Amino acid sequence: MGPVDADWRTDLDAVDAALVDEYQSEFPVVERPFRVVGEELGVSEADALSRVEHLREQGIFRRFGAVLNPPVIGSSTLAAVRAPEERFEEVAEIINGYQQVNHNYRREHEWNMWFVVTAGSRATRDRILDEIEERTGCEVLNLPMLTDYYIDLEFPVVNDDRFARETLAFPDERAAEPRARESLTETEVTATRISEEATGGLSELEANLLLEIQDGFPLSATPYTDIAENIDADVDDVLAAVQRLLDDGCIKRIGCVVNHVVTGFRNNCMVVWDVPDDELDARGEQVGSLPYVTLCYHRPRRPEQEWPYNLFTMIHGREADVVDEKIDELASEYLPFDHERLYSTETLKQTGAQYDELVGDET
Repeated sequence: MGPVDADWRTDLDAVDAALVDEYQSEFPVVERPFRVVGEELGVSEADALSRVEHLREQGIFRRFGAVLNPPVIGSSTLAAVRAPEERFEEVAEIINGYQQVNHNYRREHEWNMWFVVTAGSRATRDRILDEIEERTGCEVLNLPMLTDYYIDLEFPVVNDDRFARETLAFPDERAAEPRARESLTETEVTATRISEEATGGLSELEANLLLEIQDGFPLSATPYTDIAENIDADVDDVLAAVQRLLDDGCIKRIGCVVNHVVTGFRNNCMVVWDVPDDELDARGEQVGSLPYVTLCYHRPRRPEQEWPYNLFTMIHGREADVVDEKIDELASEYLPFDHERLYSTETLKQTGAQYDELVGDET
């Protein structure tokens, strides 16, 4: 993956821009998906495929394929440690060495290293957390998701938006923006409870399929056929399984996964809030519906570890002061509660969800 310069958008034509902004999800689940995409964009199958390959080589796309949904497939958690500065790199190396750790960030806080652990079962997840605590000598703050209000990192990037989805929220005010679309004053949200004991209820075919595609789809004219050959299955069965996994929520979306950092949205802030428990769902649903909030979910308080916060929100922007401006708006108009702002200052690891096994006993 090559470097992306500040003028990356100037080299994109309308077809490239559509691939970046319109095909982050709903990629066709058919044997020759690039033929369908090409027809929709007025180019050939070969040209559509070549453009996606080029955008990935440029670093605009991180990968092409499925975005898995760890809380549905198995058990996952957001965790943090207070890594001593003199041992920070050592601690990060230990944590990043686990395949099941798919995200790890340095954040401006006493708890300065934040990572996500995904596994096929809660037992495996908790074993990994115990090992990390023992090997690093750092206490682990374990914060599994309890309620999902809104989670989606799909948003347009071929624009001059100051914060994620500004063009969608205010198309009339920003009509000069390329690819401005209909107004998105709010997002539809629901309070979805998450079980720590989820195992996905997967068939052997579905489990093998998810393991095969967790790093992305093959970039070819026939990706589903290639996947079927790799897991010794019939392509029609694979297509049907992919559609079932989408319908069941094990796969969140299929498309081109954009690298938001290199395309300009490099300022992201995780804001944690101390919301009264009896107001949590109402506040979470209200805030999750705001167009500039890209993540909103409920995680447990840990008073024994001096962690009083139970609502998490994420905002992505191109400039830190604009992100702060939107957080100020949240605090003044929607969440008038104690909160802390944990800016991400360094990406230590970032991959899709990774699993060793999804069928049978993982202990």
